Amino acid sequence: MPTALEKARQDPESMKAKILHAARKLFGEYGFHGVTTRMIAREVGIDISTLHYHWGDKTDLYEAVITDINEAIREKLVEIERRVRGKSLAVRLEVAIEVMCDYLFSQPEAANLMLLSYFTKNRTEVILDTGMTDHIANIAAAMRLVPSKAEMTPRAHARVLALWNSAINFASGEKLFRRMMGADRETYIAVTKETLKFIMIPAFTRDREENLSHKK
Repeated sequence: MPTALEKARQDPESMKAKILHAARKLFGEYGFHGVTTRMIAREVGIDISTLHYHWGDKTDLYEAVITDINEAIREKLVEIERRVRGKSLAVRLEVAIEVMCDYLFSQPEAANLMLLSYFTKNRTEVILDTGMTDHIANIAAAMRLVPSKAEMTPRAHARVLALWNSAINFASGEKLFRRMMGADRETYIAVTKETLKFIMIPAFTRDREENLSHKK
């Protein structure tokens, strides 16, 4: 039998989907403790009883939001892995940065919730961590940072996380950073991508060249 989350995904116009969308937006802005079911119901334009009928309590709804984000992240990591395999290191990094930024800037609440999860771990937020290690290992292997995912190292893990976390911070801090830069959104996103490539590609390339020279 489909879960409430699966039903919401199957029918984006359903009441379940509308509640999920509103909850995701509010949790991303205020966090779990800053949001009430009454706030979510008001955002959708329904009463509390309707919300509880479709999703249960606030924890159930929050867990669905986190699970939805987690699965979307996994899909993006798999996409990166598929697109970079066999390419040069510079191309692999460009693809990773483009895919990460495109997802995070299109889903700013996801970036906010990921940052919140770093500092406030609980039963529901830990879901974001599930499976991430495996996908990050796949990307590291596809980018040839390690010979295979079975030989994953803390250093390679940190390299991939450096890319991911930098993109998360730029996406989550967009309002503040754009104001500081005096940039419109299109310019800000383009500059973010260019900056990440400017910093990461030479660093990763140099790191790989040094590793190869040590093996000779």
